[in-house]
Amino acid sequence: MTAHAVRLESAGATVTVVSPERAVTDWSARYFGPWWKAAEVPSESVCAGAVVTAAVDTKQYDDVAFSVTQAPHTSTEYARAQLLLAREVSAGAVRAVSPMQALAYRSEPGAGRLDVVGCQTEDVATATARLAREVMRGQLLRDGWAVLHASAVVDESARTVLTFGDKGAGKTTTALALAVGGRVGLLANDRVFVRPNDRGGVDVLPWPSAAALGLGLLKALGWFAEVRERLTAGESLHPTQDRRVTDAIRAGDAMPLWEGGKELKTQVFPDQFPEWFGVPLATEGEAAVLVFPRIEAGATPAVEETSRTVNDADFMSGRTEDRYPDVFGLLGVDGGGAEGARSSVARLLSGLPHHAVVLGHDVRANADLLAKVTGRV
Repeated sequence: MTAHAVRLESAGATVTVVSPERAVTDWSARYFGPWWKAAEVPSESVCAGAVVTAAVDTKQYDDVAFSVTQAPHTSTEYARAQLLLAREVSAGAVRAVSPMQALAYRSEPGAGRLDVVGCQTEDVATATARLAREVMRGQLLRDGWAVLHASAVVDESARTVLTFGDKGAGKTTTALALAVGGRVGLLANDRVFVRPNDRGGVDVLPWPSAAALGLGLLKALGWFAEVRERLTAGESLHPTQDRRVTDAIRAGDAMPLWEGGKELKTQVFPDQFPEWFGVPLATEGEAAVLVFPRIEAGATPAVEETSRTVNDADFMSGRTEDRYPDVFGLLGVDGGGAEGARSSVARLLSGLPHHAVVLGHDVRANADLLAKVTGRV
């Protein structure tokens, strides 16, 4: 049987995705793209290192699901769905099944191998990419990296602007205002890997993920018409996007959509930033400036006084990663990195220039202020 393979690489960490289904490996190549140097490789060359295999096979899924339910097992929540877990103690392996998603797994952490099987190609592809990212995360964390809850953009000299804040504070707004306002690359819209370097600075790597953009922000950036045209032509955004958002864009309605106090947003694939919007993706950088924004409707962009600096709450951790607990044994350390790595990064970042800003809904005005405070005049 013909197999296809895509290798991901970043800072010495690697994982290879292998599948008979080209759609599965194409999905990983698209999702990780230049951020993690995704490249197609001959499947016969995959003989060492971490590997995630994926298959679309209903009978195989049924067999694994049956074996899990017939063995002693526990139940937990993973990726917002019930997951049944059965451990093979003698083999050091974990078998699991998600009945709602029709996905089954077998993980051998000691061998660096994880198998995914399911009934629908798109479900298998998304699960495979998610777990490949977890394998990469484990390697990077064990190599001394930590995970910050921040957006990041990188200029041509590798200077990286990190933007901090809780959900809704304006991390994505700040990053994209800088991206459309100058020659910078988008490194991440929500979180990044960070590690002290031998120059006394902090290196930064991307955390690949889809980006959530509100309809109002999409319009303010001048991207709404482009997205509408592409959807009308048959292209699509990330499948996690709510159907109501898609319908609103197609209808030309840029009014924000809300449900239960939560805004429903467009979900943009990483590769759509350069292809649709002309925003390049950066692969690495070194922290240079910290920004702490807040968004206020009608505000004139301005600098504010602040004593805010980076603290432990700005790092991701096992407690904050409850959507993806390490049930497959892929990490080996806390989900946000070792405590020593986090404290070293926080100390180094505290010595960098800090800027608190209030931003309005005028992207150009926001970009002008941010260019000045981050040294991009």
